[in-house]
Amino acid sequence: MTILVKKFSELTIKELYCILQLRSEVFVVEQDCVYQDIDFKDQKALHVLGYKNEVLIAYTRIFKPGDYFKNSSIGRVVVKDSYRKLNYGHQIMNASLQTIKEYFKVDPITISAQKYLKNFYEFHNFYQVGEPYLEDGIPHIRMDRD
Repeated sequence: MTILVKKFSELTIKELYCILQLRSEVFVVEQDCVYQDIDFKDQKALHVLGYKNEVLIAYTRIFKPGDYFKNSSIGRVVVKDSYRKLNYGHQIMNASLQTIKEYFKVDPITISAQKYLKNFYEFHNFYQVGEPYLEDGIPHIRMDRD
């Protein structure tokens, strides 16, 4: 998988369209969740794009401390359905963790994780903080990484 990291202002129209399409495909259609994906936070984020054969198959957006949580944050973690069993989720997470270190020079990270993905994030040294909560009708948990 080829990884690109871009600020919002560096994204091409095609890249932005592919990001929004992938997020909608998974978070709105596949998960049957009507929510406001376009939240005006993309402009503050760094975008981590994962390509296979020139197709966007994985994506995250990351925030510096204070822009989403007190700590740095990773959100909108998504992998195209047909690529999920091929380890690309772990690759995009590793790239996101490395990007936070390179760009923000910090270690603590906070995420709002879908509860069913707890083990996935624990593999990347995140741990649950507090009780589960509903976000857009889907059970989530706060997870931190020191």
